Amino acid sequence: MRAIVIGAGASGMTAALTAARLGHSVTLIERQARVGRKLMATGNGRCNLTNTGASPEHYHGADVCFMRTAMEKLPPEEALEFFRQIGLLTVTESGGRVYPLSNSANSVVDVLRYALEAAGVELHSGDRAVEIRGSAGDFRVVTEGGARLGAEAVVVACGGLAGEKLGGGRDGYELLKSLGHSRTALRPALVQIATAPEYPRALKGIKADCALTLRSGGSVIARSAGELLFTETGVSGPAAFDLSRAVSTAGDAPLEMQIDLLRGYSLSQVLLHVSARRESAPQLPCAELFTGALHNRLGRMVVKYAGLDAAKPVSALTEAELSRAAAAAKCLVLPVRGTEGFAGAQVTAGGIRTCEFDPQTLESRLVPGVFACGEVLDIDGDCGGYNLQWAWASGALAGRLGA
Repeated sequence: MRAIVIGAGASGMTAALTAARLGHSVTLIERQARVGRKLMATGNGRCNLTNTGASPEHYHGADVCFMRTAMEKLPPEEALEFFRQIGLLTVTESGGRVYPLSNSANSVVDVLRYALEAAGVELHSGDRAVEIRGSAGDFRVVTEGGARLGAEAVVVACGGLAGEKLGGGRDGYELLKSLGHSRTALRPALVQIATAPEYPRALKGIKADCALTLRSGGSVIARSAGELLFTETGVSGPAAFDLSRAVSTAGDAPLEMQIDLLRGYSLSQVLLHVSARRESAPQLPCAELFTGALHNRLGRMVVKYAGLDAAKPVSALTEAELSRAAAAAKCLVLPVRGTEGFAGAQVTAGGIRTCEFDPQTLESRLVPGVFACGEVLDIDGDCGGYNLQWAWASGALAGRLGA
């Protein structure tokens, strides 16, 4: 069978390789000059391949159960075996995050590229697919450069809007919409959260291991924990990324983020710590109350947030002031103003409605012979390798072309 895969990202390359290994004649169309450009930027250039704990609770979409078949057919351990077979060595780190042993995303792209070449996949790069014509068994994919490529099956793996500078765009949505498909609202996810900037700006570049709680009024919207990075306009890092989807989909609801800077300690334990500091270092200026517990700049900011006189000696702090300091370290509140846009996002929340595809094959229920996989569909995961696991699993299933 002749097949065309549109999009040479993670899911597209997997789909093309799967189809070629099953004996199909495959053409892979990529709008960029090179394959896997967005993949090379993932994980800060390290490429968090998958997560050994990938399971439905780490994913989002109108129907998360839609992904069950794909994930059962290619669970994380099978995805790692797939990469081992094409030459990639990996290492598993804390939280089940898996990276290439080389610590370089280029290694992932390279082994996929060589595997595609070995399987005989024809690459048509630097040209954008703009139209899919025909019906099952007789499709024509028209490109911006004027090519008209024939196929019996088409896999749409164009990704989403996230990472526009690296190739993200609307191509997949538009191609599938032209065939009668519809999509949900699109929002940036795994993206920096914008907050009131006073405290983050002063802490720019500092990382901390925190627990975060996102609230609207008196209700908890979402929670996360892990590394937080303070930026010029808000917060970033894995802990913030895991809350960003909830922020971007909250609409106009007023939000605030509560940051626990000493998540391994209870409030009473923190209070005991600062009380002990008052006894053991009475002449220490209040600004240094959290020295040894927090990054120096962060500790001073907590003192400021608590409304304490930074120059006052610790011995002069009242019980009420010590309580305020401990409470500030356990609950620093930042008003949330939204998220950064798609250009800085790693993933798109939302996508083509999964109810319009068969979860057993990822074939369109509207146009037989058309398949979709990866980010273009309404499935997105948490930070930590979950989205690439979906890309590999869905790409492998779509690449079977219904077999």
